Amino acid sequence: MRVAAIYDIHANLPALEAVLQDVRQAEVDHIVVGGDVLPGPMPRETIECLLQLEIPTRLSFIQGNGDRVVLAQMRGAESSEVPPQFREVIRWNAQQLHPEHEALLAAWPETLSLEVPGLGEVLFCHATPRNDTEIFTRLTPEERLLPVFGGISAPVVVCGHTHMQFDRMVGNTRAVNAGSVGMPFQEPGAYWLLLGPGVQLRRTAYDLAQAAARIRSTKYPQAEDFAARNVLQPPSEQETLQAFARVELKG
Repeated sequence: MRVAAIYDIHANLPALEAVLQDVRQAEVDHIVVGGDVLPGPMPRETIECLLQLEIPTRLSFIQGNGDRVVLAQMRGAESSEVPPQFREVIRWNAQQLHPEHEALLAAWPETLSLEVPGLGEVLFCHATPRNDTEIFTRLTPEERLLPVFGGISAPVVVCGHTHMQFDRMVGNTRAVNAGSVGMPFQEPGAYWLLLGPGVQLRRTAYDLAQAAARIRSTKYPQAEDFAARNVLQPPSEQETLQAFARVELKG
């Protein structure tokens, strides 16, 4: 069995479409959507794209913190964890969705386990196995992470949330970050994982200028900023690592 892990799409439909072309060519058997389908510039279209996939594979979702706060907004609760500058984005995303999308988002579990030949049990989570917001990177000291991964029996854990790919060990656990399909904090492109029998960190190139134009044509409140800073010229991995060092897990 071959599994594609696609994380942190952030409603960047052009990036998702490009990744799905590569996923088809890889002849995967199962796609795991690892959270944060939302928020972003094309929320309804992105969800529908995933639900209407014609690839003859299984499709599983887990919930990310972005999906969770949009769901809360749909239910009339503005989450206090959302910084003020992003609350308009969350409200707009919630307004674009329909009642059936609320039920869909609510049904997504926090984690998922799959047996992958060559890897054994793989645990999929959004940020860490214990919650959807904790931050760790390839540079986070192992001793800080041992309490998070110490009780995990799965030999491989796939996560996302920080939008940077890595493949590292935490004690006896192999922790792999899928990177971000739609909002990378590294070189421009769309990042994902191919699992089975090994682990392949994948990057899909796509037409960035065309994607930026499509995003700018939406009514997304921060369309120009998203196109410029998340598609055409994303933050570098180095500057993101420096920023995250101030807020990452402290143990």
